[in-house]
Amino acid sequence: MEQGTKTRKKLIEVALPLAPINEASVREKSIRHGHPSTLHLWWARRPLAAARAVIFGQMVDDPSANPDLFPTEKAQEQERERLFGIIERLVQWKNINNEAVLEEAREEIRESWLRTCIDNAGHPRATELFDPDRLPAFHDPFAGGGALPLEAQRLGLKAHASDLNPVAVLINKAMIEIPPRFADLAPVNPVAQAEFARGARWNGKGAEGLAEDVRYYGQWMRDEAVRRIGYLYPEVEVTAAMAEDRPDLDRYVGKKLTVIAWIWARTVKSPNPAFSHVDVPLASTFMLSTRKNKEVYVQPVIERGNYRFTVKIGKPTELHKSKAGTKLGRGANFRCLMSDAPIAGDYIRKEGQAGRMGAKLMAVVVQGSRQRVYLESTPNMEVVARKAVPAWKPDVEFFQQALGFRIGNYGMSKWSDLFTPRQLVALETFSNLVGETIERIDLDSRISRTGARVSTSPSRNAGHTDEHLGQDIPLTEGGAGARAYAEAVGVYLAFALSKQADLGNSLCRWEPVAQCPRQLFGRQAIPMVWDFAEGNPIGHSSGSWEVFVSGIADALDRVFALTNREFLGSAGQVDAAAQGMSADKVVSTDPPYYDNVGYADLSDFFYVWLRRTLRPFFADLFATLAVPKTEELVATPDRRGGKEEAERFFLDGMSDALGRLASRAHPAFPVTIYYAFKQAETKGDSGTASTGWETFLNAVIGAGFAVTGTWPMRTENASRLRGMASNALASSIVLVCRRRSADVSTTSRREFLSALRSELPSALSDLQKSNIAPVDLAQAAIGPGMAIFTDHSQLLEADGSPMSVRSALVEINRMLDETLARQEADMDADTRFCVAWYEQYGTGERAYGEAEVLFNAKNTSFEGLERAGVVVGGKGKVRLTRRDELDAAWDPTTDRRITDWEGAQHLTRSLTAEQGGGMAEAARLVLAMGAERAERARALAYRLYSLADRKGWADEARAYNILVTSWPQIQTEAGRLAAGVPEQAGFGFSPGDVP
Repeated sequence: MEQGTKTRKKLIEVALPLAPINEASVREKSIRHGHPSTLHLWWARRPLAAARAVIFGQMVDDPSANPDLFPTEKAQEQERERLFGIIERLVQWKNINNEAVLEEAREEIRESWLRTCIDNAGHPRATELFDPDRLPAFHDPFAGGGALPLEAQRLGLKAHASDLNPVAVLINKAMIEIPPRFADLAPVNPVAQAEFARGARWNGKGAEGLAEDVRYYGQWMRDEAVRRIGYLYPEVEVTAAMAEDRPDLDRYVGKKLTVIAWIWARTVKSPNPAFSHVDVPLASTFMLSTRKNKEVYVQPVIERGNYRFTVKIGKPTELHKSKAGTKLGRGANFRCLMSDAPIAGDYIRKEGQAGRMGAKLMAVVVQGSRQRVYLESTPNMEVVARKAVPAWKPDVEFFQQALGFRIGNYGMSKWSDLFTPRQLVALETFSNLVGETIERIDLDSRISRTGARVSTSPSRNAGHTDEHLGQDIPLTEGGAGARAYAEAVGVYLAFALSKQADLGNSLCRWEPVAQCPRQLFGRQAIPMVWDFAEGNPIGHSSGSWEVFVSGIADALDRVFALTNREFLGSAGQVDAAAQGMSADKVVSTDPPYYDNVGYADLSDFFYVWLRRTLRPFFADLFATLAVPKTEELVATPDRRGGKEEAERFFLDGMSDALGRLASRAHPAFPVTIYYAFKQAETKGDSGTASTGWETFLNAVIGAGFAVTGTWPMRTENASRLRGMASNALASSIVLVCRRRSADVSTTSRREFLSALRSELPSALSDLQKSNIAPVDLAQAAIGPGMAIFTDHSQLLEADGSPMSVRSALVEINRMLDETLARQEADMDADTRFCVAWYEQYGTGERAYGEAEVLFNAKNTSFEGLERAGVVVGGKGKVRLTRRDELDAAWDPTTDRRITDWEGAQHLTRSLTAEQGGGMAEAARLVLAMGAERAERARALAYRLYSLADRKGWADEARAYNILVTSWPQIQTEAGRLAAGVPEQAGFGFSPGDVP
């Protein structure tokens, strides 16, 4: 804290309305159209709702900071509720462009700022730091996908973003620099200019003009690409021979249909000597469509010592093995289609590394009359695909041991290896066209200086036509004239090229439910894909250029409608550990999560194409052959020479970066830092800790920060590939940090443990009330625990040595376990028996004598437990009743020995079992159980998740995680049932889904 600064406690240091923030964050993750994330992919991007709420909370005073206005606790609580109401409105997606809601939030920020300025009127640097007419600027030194700077800008702050990664920098320029620079300007394309010449007026706002030009010139690029490479993507004529035995094709005979995708399977020579001349397919599935009553599959036909593929309509028989394709179990293990002999993973890797892996076309998907139509492949289709010869390709090698990379095992070593020749030609063509289009826009913008572009608003006459703005000053030099505008539109067209690469490579799966290609980056990794879908870039469906351009233009229209030049931000390429941009600014940031995501290695996939396309216009940003990696703050053992060296590198670099924030950030505001890393990562003799958290917290403390607040935010999408069928984290923890005061005291380990025992249980109770996912509870508990730890300059062990962060984490975890165990005290004796048995044996069977000891200890009996339906026994053995053995017709209102265990198991069964009734059944059970017992069942799920996770029972842990994370939806449906409202259509819950 800067000497002489008078600080006010901010709202985020006291309270936040977590439920509406998290609900809005989860809702936002499912938005696919008009969201800024659709401009360009970035990994682990924070939801805009969470970013807005956090920045608002760190800027606005808590009512307790204004005792003159709010002298009593009741008055303070009432004021907090008012501020909570603002946040609840602010985080809703529908209010993203609601000027009234945004201005209400900005006014609260300005009022708090004014009070802070009055407090510090006598500060030595009052003129610099506390100007009442100018809000402090904002900075994010790990800007990544740009969510935090964008929302700071939306809240009225001058936003600055920096990142070491040039792809991230370009994304931030597209978010906070370009839209405000060209706000409210009319489009320059010839169609728009012709309209203006006929007297039309432009009344668009924000980036709407920019969006119109992205649409127009993007379409011109597509049409030009058709002229140049259309011969590689011919339409398919349906012949009478194709329609034989396929009545669904009768109406298409003689018609030419546009291809949506070609479905390929990789091949290797059969390891069976009798068929060593045959390239056999490595197909993970032969299913093309799995939609109910619309099933389609590929059926191989073996003939004359080889095979071909046919397409069949309807459900496959077991004989066809269509669901499994030629795959055997997990990993790279397949069977030979010709001999049924196994093909080992080692053999496949050897063939791939020797360059002998090929691909064979299995089927073609074309656009019918409002439906997908599946056709057999023909030899000519493969001939056309193989005609493609790229003149340029990204022959840049990637790091084989990069986090999440698996493709190097199969002979891929360069980025060009991820694409088929036809895909490379398409990408090269669009890359060339971006540069050509920039020149065309520049010319059109200069032609538009005729004055036809007029508006009822004088401010909208300015822009490309104004001489003083400099027609030839490039965008990188601050230009806002014709040249800069052309380059700005070019940035978004280059983003469409990135999307084309993401959905136009040979690692894109075919999705048989949605019936479309899936992008490579469903998660932050590059896994191997055996059968892939090659989309049609000049078509009109998924994987096509025009779809990508439309999505980018929609995002510009919807998200940047209120953008104005007053909020012009800046983005630059700066190393966070060496930057000075944070000086006197409000800071909120989302640093790398130890070794979770290898941003630099992943973003090279896009960089090689962006560099080729935009280097003439952004020479400094794309100066290097690949994304800089030497200083990237990620703990990569293979790059750093081992685990210890990687940990040391991360700690040193993060300490430097956070130290700069602690010493330079505006002294009147806390710094907020997002962090997501699984807490219970490592287990030792002394207890459970986490290398990722330990290293990060050491950096926080070493930087001189104290933790003054922590909040779990639902920032991860549970429906993403990594979250489905896993126990992946759903939340990030937002640490609220202040510069630690120099006069804080030293304390002992015993006092630390005493404070933990006193404060942590209530903090955990609050977290559970907010319905935090069980998978996130352990990491959320770190916050209040470390707030106690950092409240002192040093904690001393009994021998006088400093207490380590690892020791503190172990104690926090131990207290978490004790707290969850104590919550059992409110539950019935039968449930306490079941929990104890589950902890020791799971659902396993044990001798009656062992069980009797536990019966006595828990004050229950076998007979009573059997009547309750929670245990079964026989032949001297006892075990818990499994969920699949529970009576689906169970009625809590008539059960004469109901238990909390039974309630939790029935609720979990309804959500996870194949024959479960889903959300509707869970809601009916909650109503029948009553609010108090249902709440105890939910609380029990936290305890059971913890036990299952510790034992490594992933499926069990996932089941209890589902119960808790589903709770808001269950309550909503229960409310509907109680009110007599019918179940919503489509509200059912599919077994195994993660809400």
